[in-house]
Amino acid sequence: MKLKMSDNSLFAILLRSPWWISVAIVAVISLLSIALLPKAYAGFGVMGGFPFLVIGVMAARKQWRAPSAARVTDMLARASPMAWRDFSALVGQIYVEKGYAVTRLNSPAADFLVVKGAQRTLVSCKRWKAANHGVEALRDLLAAQERQEAQQCLYMSLTPVSDTARRFAKAQGVTLLSGNELGRFLAEKPRG
Repeated sequence: MKLKMSDNSLFAILLRSPWWISVAIVAVISLLSIALLPKAYAGFGVMGGFPFLVIGVMAARKQWRAPSAARVTDMLARASPMAWRDFSALVGQIYVEKGYAVTRLNSPAADFLVVKGAQRTLVSCKRWKAANHGVEALRDLLAAQERQEAQQCLYMSLTPVSDTARRFAKAQGVTLLSGNELGRFLAEKPRG
């Protein structure tokens, strides 16, 4: 069973926050422990800050690799005039650089099946420049996910999907990648 952290938990919020906030919490916990606890117990109080230090290191690592806001904006500006075939080729290349095995699909619902280890993900960017993204495209993607026996599916779009489609995607477990999230995906350096 895969454990998933709640989006609103303290640690999830700290992972999305600047890394130095977690380190500042560690410093405050350590200083308070040393100042307020008896000497025999001060070390235990300081150790109470260790989980925050781990979160700070994880956030720093994530933020170090993350592209700058200017790079994200630049990537979106460069990608927006692309034809679907060019954009699709770029997405496939990014997945290959990240170590995925990429299979191009001849399907109206999805572009690729990307595999890394035992994880199979269906990726759709066919309607990535559409003005409106409704539930129908997501239903088609879910049907294709079942046919391909993929564990996850990802829908990419330049503009956000409708509120109805967003709720549907959340209920069905479809990952949506649009706007700045899409720009970060396009600009992110492969890990290696």
